[in-house]
Amino acid sequence: MKKKKGGGGGANWMDTYGDMVTLLLCFFVLLYSMSTISEENWKALVMSFNPDAAEAIKETPGNEGPSADPPPDDPNGSGEGIGLTQEKIGNDMDQLYEALLEYISREGLENNISVTKGDGKVFVTFNDVVFFNGNDATLREEGKPILEAVASMLSNVAESIDEIDIMGHTAQADPNRPNDIDVDRNLSAQRAANALAHIQKHCTVDPARMISEGYGQWRPVANNDTAEGRAKNRRVEMVVSGRDLEAELAGNTESYYTSD
Repeated sequence: MKKKKGGGGGANWMDTYGDMVTLLLCFFVLLYSMSTISEENWKALVMSFNPDAAEAIKETPGNEGPSADPPPDDPNGSGEGIGLTQEKIGNDMDQLYEALLEYISREGLENNISVTKGDGKVFVTFNDVVFFNGNDATLREEGKPILEAVASMLSNVAESIDEIDIMGHTAQADPNRPNDIDVDRNLSAQRAANALAHIQKHCTVDPARMISEGYGQWRPVANNDTAEGRAKNRRVEMVVSGRDLEAELAGNTESYYTSD
């Protein structure tokens, strides 16, 4: 009678079980590595794989793990605004306001540009003759240096700016009849876009924080019955909003950044 050949017997299941456990371990380690972890947890993870790394970890300064939490004043993790405080933002908005006033006075532009401030914002109004000829959206050469000077002032406080909003307005040419809708809307929108584009070319503020809008004739600040009133209504406005760190940390403001 032939003897049965010997084999691994039931012990072979241990190999399969060991492979499965190893794969599960790798899976959970990957999940863990993709999550946001604190500095201490990251160091513990590294040491669990390599106890000899203890000395090197001690020399790692600050919150520098691969998925370390962003600093409190950098909620988007973008590196923007590190060390920024609400007090500095307020000071920067005041600095921008004063710089604009000084520039307007120095260049004798009091009749063409006005500046006000309030509620963490700086408001600037430009008469349309500063940048554009009648019924035209092409920037005048004389207006470009003004926009470039404004862009430089904005760059000086770039980290404190939440949003730059450029708004174009027209006047109702005939007080008894509204403007042609297509011409009216497109003219105001194109003027705002052209003014903003020139600022963007000479400014370090994140372009994601810049917007342009065209209101046409529909937000007048004076009566269209007179030439003087229509001149006031034909204007380009700029609103510069300072950041609100408390609202950003609470997640109450729109994010200008997206992640893949």
